[in-house]
Amino acid sequence: MAIKAGDYEGFLSFCTDDTEWTFVGQQTLHGKEAVRNWMATAYEKPPTFLVKHFIAEDDFVTALGTITLPDEEGTEADHAYCDIWRFRDGKMAELTAFVIKP
Repeated sequence: MAIKAGDYEGFLSFCTDDTEWTFVGQQTLHGKEAVRNWMATAYEKPPTFLVKHFIAEDDFVTALGTITLPDEEGTEADHAYCDIWRFRDGKMAELTAFVIKP
């Protein structure tokens, strides 16, 4: 809910300081500051998520669904996504994200 509301600092409070986000085929962000800087540009307008499935096992949670993001021209488009989160001590320590453009 924090991302949807544009509360990126609130969201980041649930991440470890050494969180690592891998956007498969694109880039890997190391640390909360790198994620903060990425969110400032990538999420100028908060994205819209539609989660179709949550799968949880041990320290992992997987979300499957669609995310609405602006394309290169700024037009909003739906993308299929799969986020795989690894938790450590109750916080998000790692994200592996697959985003497929339409």
